[in-house]
Amino acid sequence: QVEVVESGGGSVQTGGSLRLSCTTSGWNFDAYSMGWLRQAPGKELEGVSCITPGALNTNYADPVKGRFTISRDGDKNSLYLQMNTLKPEDTARYYCAVKPLGQACGNLVEWRSWGRGTQVTVSS
Repeated sequence: QVEVVESGGGSVQTGGSLRLSCTTSGWNFDAYSMGWLRQAPGKELEGVSCITPGALNTNYADPVKGRFTISRDGDKNSLYLQMNTLKPEDTARYYCAVKPLGQACGNLVEWRSWGRGTQVTVSS
């Protein structure tokens, strides 16, 4: 059974940083493109970033380009999101997500599944 657990969320002020982590188990982590989604109050779920197996390619949503960095560690079956220069509009619940098998990171829309999320709150 696949298990996905996010951590690292919290409350920070504008300009601060957070590092989200996602630990997974029960599947072949290295075979899938992984990513992060977020959902702000009253808004739809949106793709934030994606990384292909072996970290060969990455993709970022325009609002986070240059501020967020996605990475993965196959030895630990883990995914990370380093978030710098945080803004109030980054406030959302962040979810670790997996792409359908064989899909790369050409889009940030299609996802197979995601975890329960971790809350990020950025105050001005």
